[in-house]
Amino acid sequence: MNIKDLDLNLLRLFDAVWRTRSVSLAAQQLGMSQPAASQGLARLRAVLGDALFERSGAGVRPTPRADRLAQAVQLALGTLEDALNASQLFDPQRSARVLRVHLSDIGEARFLPELVLALQRHAPGMRLEAMPLPHDKIGPALDNGQLDLAIGFLPEVSDTLQQPLLSDRYVVLMRQGHPVARRWRDLQKADTETDTAQEVLAELEFAAVRTHSDTLRILQLMHWQHRLRLTVSHFLSLPGIVRSSDLAVLMPRNFAQGFAEAGALALIEPDLPLRDFTVSMHWSQRFDKDPCLQWLRATVSRLFCTTEVSP
Repeated sequence: MNIKDLDLNLLRLFDAVWRTRSVSLAAQQLGMSQPAASQGLARLRAVLGDALFERSGAGVRPTPRADRLAQAVQLALGTLEDALNASQLFDPQRSARVLRVHLSDIGEARFLPELVLALQRHAPGMRLEAMPLPHDKIGPALDNGQLDLAIGFLPEVSDTLQQPLLSDRYVVLMRQGHPVARRWRDLQKADTETDTAQEVLAELEFAAVRTHSDTLRILQLMHWQHRLRLTVSHFLSLPGIVRSSDLAVLMPRNFAQGFAEAGALALIEPDLPLRDFTVSMHWSQRFDKDPCLQWLRATVSRLFCTTEVSP
């Protein structure tokens, strides 16, 4: 076929369907009706002589030809967008961009309030969608444009550009009147040897979050895995459980401190393996020069970039 026979808007449609695996979602992203998207996809299929996408559950699945074509289309579109945007100044006040960010449940609680406020003040027309994905899906989603940004402790996410935002550590949260909390305070005042302190901690029973594998790994390294009594899907359910029971939970300090300050919960900081970690902002090199995403990254960096654990 000849390139003159191809409407370049159909390539944008192809890219959106390939990324979202959905004709309706692709139409929504491009600001067009679903019938118009379906008609455009039919035209592209006729030009290329391939089905490109087949029905699969609630969405569509790309054919092998579509998968081979996707990378070339994305590269070409990215090159065109870079060239067209190079001479344009980005104005967040006038942007209606939809921004998609990976955050865990505690990430949403930690970052979204300030980020939403910043968008309301400086980019009132933008929309923000939190899209938590499995860690092995984050890198590909950033690279194909399904995600614009990922924020978290994501050591498994490779081949991305990243910027450290803040340092944190895992601590132990329990109810204020817990016997172990009282004994821990007494040991700290007496400057007791580490072995004795660890014996006290070994009396705890724990709740944990299945998606935060490092906390489970810490329990294993401390030989406390047999003390695990409850596993849940999200951190946000745990403070209420801990407050009304004798269960303790390993939780990032920046997050746990707020619950402790609200009352009825105690926070202790034992010397745990793997306790220190860094929360970073990740993005794809393919979209490094996108002026909107450059603005978003600068905003996130300004709001959250620190070098130390909160005192």
